[in-house]
Amino acid sequence: MNKIQLSIASAAIIASGLFTVACSDNNGKDAQPAKASANTEKKASKEAAAALPNYRYVDLDTILSKYNLAKDYNEEIVRLQNNMESQMKRHQNEIQNFANTMQKKMQNNGYLSEASYKADEKNLAALQEKAQKSMQSLQSNFESSAMQAQQAVNDSIEIFVKDYNKTRGYDAILFKNATIYINPDLDITEEVVEGLNARYNKVGKK
Repeated sequence: MNKIQLSIASAAIIASGLFTVACSDNNGKDAQPAKASANTEKKASKEAAAALPNYRYVDLDTILSKYNLAKDYNEEIVRLQNNMESQMKRHQNEIQNFANTMQKKMQNNGYLSEASYKADEKNLAALQEKAQKSMQSLQSNFESSAMQAQQAVNDSIEIFVKDYNKTRGYDAILFKNATIYINPDLDITEEVVEGLNARYNKVGKK
């Protein structure tokens, strides 16, 4: 009886071993086609890339919307614009309130002499001149800041693209909006955005 049980146990172990070997053989056989398929796809991808023209393009609007430097500058420009609008409203209210006060004084015979009315007219003119000079200064500062920001972003993109292309060797990198149609496979916008932000973040950490 013990011998029968031992034989059964041995047979079970042997069967288990055969099952394991069979699985291993099947896994090996399954892995080979998968590996071959991956190699085929990789080769096809390289061949497809080699068949493309030796130039690429970028979508500038996408870059400006995703490049952190451009977004930071845009926030600064919006802040300056909001400040300019706020100052304009403040000057307008100040002038309007003074003009309303003059109007009420006239209606209530508050001006006892022509000289007092002339003095208020002079003060009103001074407020208007002050507001005009202030707004001209703010406008000039806004335009100068906007131009500097645009130049800084353009220079940063241009410098990066030139460095980027040193390892790519493209004959040209174009702007998408300068073309009527261009093969989407030539789009490197996301790759350029990723590189720009990686470089900008490194600079920001220093």
